[in-house]
Amino acid sequence: MRFIFPHSHAFNGGQLTVEDDGASGSSCLVAFGDGTTIVGELAGAAHDGYRIEVPAYRTARGNAVSARTWHIVRHATESVWRSMRAG
Repeated sequence: MRFIFPHSHAFNGGQLTVEDDGASGSSCLVAFGDGTTIVGELAGAAHDGYRIEVPAYRTARGNAVSARTWHIVRHATESVWRSMRAG
């Protein structure tokens, strides 16, 4: 799986692209709009989305971003994927 965020970080309600490459396993690629790509963990999948764990990283400008867990969902009323911060 590949999760592509158009910004340098994920945020609540942010739009993203989800690409299913058909590979098995729990690792996933998380790419950001500033060119940073990291390996995350696919922590769960359901009919309405995914749960991913994104480790701490630095943006291309060197800003530190803390590790976070995100729900990636597609609401019935929208055709886009959105990130929602998990508890």
